[in-house]
Amino acid sequence: MSDFRGQVAVVTGGAQGIGRAVAARLADQGARLAIWDRDSDLAERTASESGGAAFAVTVDVADWASVRIACRDTMETAGRIDILVNSAGVAGINATVEDYPVDHFAEIIGINLNGTFHVNKVVVPAMRAQGYGRIVNIASIAGKEGNPNASAYSASKAGVIGFTKALGKELADTDISVNCVTPAAARTRIFDQMTDEHIAFMLSKIPRGRFLELDEAAAMICWLCSRENSFTTGGVFDLSGGRATY
Repeated sequence: MSDFRGQVAVVTGGAQGIGRAVAARLADQGARLAIWDRDSDLAERTASESGGAAFAVTVDVADWASVRIACRDTMETAGRIDILVNSAGVAGINATVEDYPVDHFAEIIGINLNGTFHVNKVVVPAMRAQGYGRIVNIASIAGKEGNPNASAYSASKAGVIGFTKALGKELADTDISVNCVTPAAARTRIFDQMTDEHIAFMLSKIPRGRFLELDEAAAMICWLCSRENSFTTGGVFDLSGGRATY
């Protein structure tokens, strides 16, 4: 268990799924939480359940102006940002490339990849100013291997991996670490966007024979957010149940 007392953590997509599990664990270990999510009601509920040190910030990560406002409001409320866990993301529909709607492809890239760029970009100056920071971006095993009928999601998550490596190298001369995790599927509301056939395909690829548990993801992510993770940066950490091949 890490000690996050005195630290402020921003968790995007923190109202549900992996983000919510990470937020709960960080709160249990003493962090003050800023739950960034576009679902304001759910974010408020999550913040209230996380204890008095948590607060909700409504944000659309695909919108640069919205992200800048969210950062400003967080700094005004909490005074600093020590940790960013970027978990906001969507799966999109399942369709072949030739049938994939152009506008929907752009929407998935806008949230998953452009959103990652926006939230990382906005917190780095605060972390530089205080000489410390931990960033964890949530990618996906689909970004390493590619899932059929999920080209937008796979491409966006591959972009998150490349982006994380680039930013990690840019900040390697500071005490700011930037890493990502590549989970296999976990049973969250993101499954609502997928066909039963695609869910079965994902399960068939996991040698463990089961989906990822949210607490398992939170355990690894929170270690990457800790002061103990003082050397590794630009890394990609698998949560694939044995699926990853490199």
